[in-house]
Amino acid sequence: MDPEIKNLHVKKLCGNWSRLKSVEFDYLNQNGEWEHHEREIYDRGNGAVILLYNTKNNTVILTRQLRIPTYLNGNETGMMIEACAGLLDDESAEHGIRRETEEETGYKIQNIQKVFEAYTSPGSVTEILHFFIAEYSQEMKVNEGGGAEGENENIEVLEMSFKKAVAMVEAGEIRDAKTIMLLQYLQIHKLVIL
Repeated sequence: MDPEIKNLHVKKLCGNWSRLKSVEFDYLNQNGEWEHHEREIYDRGNGAVILLYNTKNNTVILTRQLRIPTYLNGNETGMMIEACAGLLDDESAEHGIRRETEEETGYKIQNIQKVFEAYTSPGSVTEILHFFIAEYSQEMKVNEGGGAEGENENIEVLEMSFKKAVAMVEAGEIRDAKTIMLLQYLQIHKLVIL
């Protein structure tokens, strides 16, 4: 049965870096009864993430940067190790991830492969994330990366063995869901060797 929604009312609560909205609606449940719901929805736009990997050296490129929400939720330093990612600025996912990759990692990648899409937190966040992978080589490095000028990103670029990255997930040193998903994708499809 497709859900039925009526009396939908959306009110903007905040619109600084992203948009926080209050949403009220009536929902026809599985028992055929109408229920009234109130939710707060975080709309930050859509994004893309990519994991760069090198089959010859069995390495991956990751980033390390401050993520203040994790600090507020118990991450002692606030630093997170992640795959390169960013928001899409009214552009296609492929164009956006190529731009982000060069800005954050310094690599101008050639061939990218979209592997799937996923909602990051569908109970409260509208974002759909486009997941990509791409092979990299040292010849593709065009700058030092670190983030776009003027955005105060302060991104550290990390090249490490795939084996070390997987061990860091197991040890709880990599706790970013999108990164874990892409590392597991490489492992499942045997694109790099442990």
